[in-house]
Amino acid sequence: MAEAGVFLGLDLGSRTTKLVEMAGGAVRRSEIFDTGPDALDRVRARLAARGYVRAAATGYGRFLVNAHLDCRVVTEITACALGSRFLRPAAGLVIDVGGQDSKVILLGGGPGPFADFEMNDRCAAGTGRFLEVMAARLGLPLGEFGREAGPDDGGPLALSSMCTVFAESEVVSLLAAGRDRRSIARALLRSIADRIYPLAARFAAAGEIVLAGGVALNPAFAAALADKLGRAVVIPDDPQIVTAVGAALVAARDVPA
Repeated sequence: MAEAGVFLGLDLGSRTTKLVEMAGGAVRRSEIFDTGPDALDRVRARLAARGYVRAAATGYGRFLVNAHLDCRVVTEITACALGSRFLRPAAGLVIDVGGQDSKVILLGGGPGPFADFEMNDRCAAGTGRFLEVMAARLGLPLGEFGREAGPDDGGPLALSSMCTVFAESEVVSLLAAGRDRRSIARALLRSIADRIYPLAARFAAAGEIVLAGGVALNPAFAAALADKLGRAVVIPDDPQIVTAVGAALVAARDVPA
């Protein structure tokens, strides 16, 4: 049953799915769950339990949901830009680090949701998946990776390879050489920041630099990125739902997406 004034945004990512419920121009509640192989069934069950006027989907699984459920479709770039503007009105540049890709979006001051963007979706380096692999190799739960990253011991570490496979081999060699895993973790976080920096350096943006996506939950990575950019990085209260918020805003529009 439709509930007046309630709109849903779905961001079906490669690792997790984010669902945002908006009403009265504000986020009423949100939910994050594993996408899994049965993503459509999981989404269908959650939508059936909610009353809403309209939904919109974005992310890797947006067309799957659109083919089976009544919802609008919006690109990740547009949804992330809209969600960032809504949550951080002073935003000028958005860096979104997800499970399988990383995006840098210049918002600009034009009539559209964004002015330009750069994206890395051809290599796992610089993504959440890279961090997952390296955390497992270091024997650290992903949630503790950022907290465990510590000062360099025996001199600063710099990984020579950004390829996930070769970087993993390099981490094994460093551990075998007796290097502390905390300093290796910090070097890995710096390597992700190094990978993203050339994308962001293209744009001279006014306003805040906003960090979105699951990797934004890692405070040590945010610090490494800010150090590389030479500017403060702002993290929304819940960086994982930024793109889903943008999808909910599209659902609330009275014109087609």
